[in-house]
Amino acid sequence: MMTLRRSFLAATLCTLAASTAWAQSTATDTSTYKPTVGQAGKDVVWVPTAQTLVDRILDMAELTKEDRLVDLGSGDGRTVITAAKRGAVARGIEFNPDMVALSKRAAAAEGVSGRATFEQADIFQSDFKNATVVTLFLLPDLNVRLRPTLLDMKPGTRVVSNSFMMGDWEPDDSSQVKDNCTSYCNAYKWIVPAKVDGNWKLDGNDLVLKQTFQKFEGSLAGSTAPITEGKLNGTRIAFTVGSDSYTGAVAGNQMTGTVNGKAWTATRNK
Repeated sequence: MMTLRRSFLAATLCTLAASTAWAQSTATDTSTYKPTVGQAGKDVVWVPTAQTLVDRILDMAELTKEDRLVDLGSGDGRTVITAAKRGAVARGIEFNPDMVALSKRAAAAEGVSGRATFEQADIFQSDFKNATVVTLFLLPDLNVRLRPTLLDMKPGTRVVSNSFMMGDWEPDDSSQVKDNCTSYCNAYKWIVPAKVDGNWKLDGNDLVLKQTFQKFEGSLAGSTAPITEGKLNGTRIAFTVGSDSYTGAVAGNQMTGTVNGKAWTATRNK
């Protein structure tokens, strides 16, 4: 949910009536509180996410019943509730206490209060490191502010943002929704990469890696060719040295895999 500064608001007010109705219909039955598009928040103003984009975001995250989702700035709760209806354990963190109460009522009405929880808190002071999926609809500067926390999460954690990027951390995937969505209809996905930057020993040879988010370059002693096509997908690693293509997995200070049908192992230098 969101969270846009006032300068973004004028372009969205005329396109969000259907999306806003989701939140207002819930409030009408259970409370006099009705959120308003553009209402002030702690850092930004609130704009709801189209339900079609919520569905696409969860599809991109490949959400399963085993996942633990956290929505940062959960607004009226629709992302959390939709995730819970898919069987996941979902948590919303929202600064506005009225929106939190609204979300709790909506979860109860949908019969998912056991899996969908909401808390009134500041996302920058909250602990959500146990999440396997993070969703958010925040402005770019807030995304960048959150980026160090996200990159410190468990490798393989999926992060999906409505409409806004993470600075120079390029997304691993993107998608656009056209049905029943007229504004803020793009989603971007990142997979938290394992940390491989530094010096390693690969089958007795010095391996030096320089990592930038999910990409890396470097050198392997014994080869005159540099490391190219270095890519991380969570804990999965792939790179090329000359004509040799390495694939494998990262587990902390160990890497194992295959190259040309043969096994390879690397250990991080202490």
